[in-house]
Amino acid sequence: MYENLVRHTPKINQQLARYGVKFGIYKDNVFSERLFPFDAVPRIISAEAWDVLERGLIQRVDALNAYLRDLYGDKQIIADGVVPQDFAFASSGYLPQCEGIVPPKGIYSHISGIDLVEGDDGEWYVLEDNLRIPSGASYPLVARNLCRRCDAETFRGSAIRDNRDYGERLRAVMDNVNCGGINVVLTPGRFNAAYFEHSYLAEHAGAVLAEPSELFVDNETLYFRDATANRKVGAVYRRLSDEYLDPLCFLPESLIGVPNIMSAYRAGNVAIVNAPGNGAADDKGIYYFVPKMVEYYLGEKPLLKNASTYLPFYDDDMAYVMDNADTLVIKDVAEAGGYGVVFGSTLAPEKLEELKALIRREPRRFIAQEVIDFLCLPTYIGGEMVPRKADLRAFVLSGEKTSVWPSGLTRYSREEGSSVVNSSQGGGFKDTWVLCR
Repeated sequence: MYENLVRHTPKINQQLARYGVKFGIYKDNVFSERLFPFDAVPRIISAEAWDVLERGLIQRVDALNAYLRDLYGDKQIIADGVVPQDFAFASSGYLPQCEGIVPPKGIYSHISGIDLVEGDDGEWYVLEDNLRIPSGASYPLVARNLCRRCDAETFRGSAIRDNRDYGERLRAVMDNVNCGGINVVLTPGRFNAAYFEHSYLAEHAGAVLAEPSELFVDNETLYFRDATANRKVGAVYRRLSDEYLDPLCFLPESLIGVPNIMSAYRAGNVAIVNAPGNGAADDKGIYYFVPKMVEYYLGEKPLLKNASTYLPFYDDDMAYVMDNADTLVIKDVAEAGGYGVVFGSTLAPEKLEELKALIRREPRRFIAQEVIDFLCLPTYIGGEMVPRKADLRAFVLSGEKTSVWPSGLTRYSREEGSSVVNSSQGGGFKDTWVLCR
């Protein structure tokens, strides 16, 4: 059903490059942009499989939002011993500056990017919860649009759920928590890795794209400097990390933040999407506890599985990791983008021993997981169809209710045998087709 699209793959990638669909990398004080290669062979998910995914994703994000409300509020889950206190507050994503702040309507993670893989056993496994500034929704949006132009007949003749409403969904989420004023997408500027997405989503959500210098706070109210007048901002979809958001609250050396934005937020005069402090719930170590959160807050059994995970923080898990490190995936909880992930089977004996010694010295810094044998998807590379490992980033939006966008970013490894699919590590992307009933 996608044969004609495969034929148009070079043309689609040319158009993506022309529209600036690139992924920027800033490393060693050097900024470079690279194309994010697109493969026109889509991931196809049946309506029945999507129903299961949708229910499980909504359940998971609702539990994570409940955890954040609790963690920065009453801390009942810690008092009840479900999540250890010294583990929760040792997270680098926990921000004491956010204690006691209740965001508008109690929503912390408005846009959640949940990374999953489909195992060879047919089960879906969650690998990561991204609740800070998850990127990627724009890529399948623009790619689907270009595919329609190249081969409209494929989409007319196939029962594929439309994905063009993401901008409307994003706008509804922002409107739901807006404290009175305009909606703004806050970007650090064109040298950010995801700048294309910032501008694209601002346009499609009907929001103003603003750089930090265009925003200011007066009397605990956030304003946008317009050409004719200052306009009050009611909701800001920030696309910069917590530590850079407000130099008067977090890193004083930040040049890309908005001074006093946190005072406006604390006063309840502006909604920040996603809320500062969310990193306390998407820490790779906290991931271990999410199934327990589902049961604790919702009184339900988790519908989606975690990968089998071990915390060296616990003595029994430490012993298991030390005995089986050569078969496990070791992850540094402070890293992202595919960095800090080590497959024990790839290390020379002396390097493996060095890693184990580091884990013993800093047990809170690492988790270990069993290797999931996840599916390869057919992928068109170099003029031929080849199997490549692929994951799925699903986007869950929390507004008046929690919903899942019926699409998603499928990322694939361009290297044979590799399980690392991140764009920063050279991966490509596919569209995700959710079939209608």
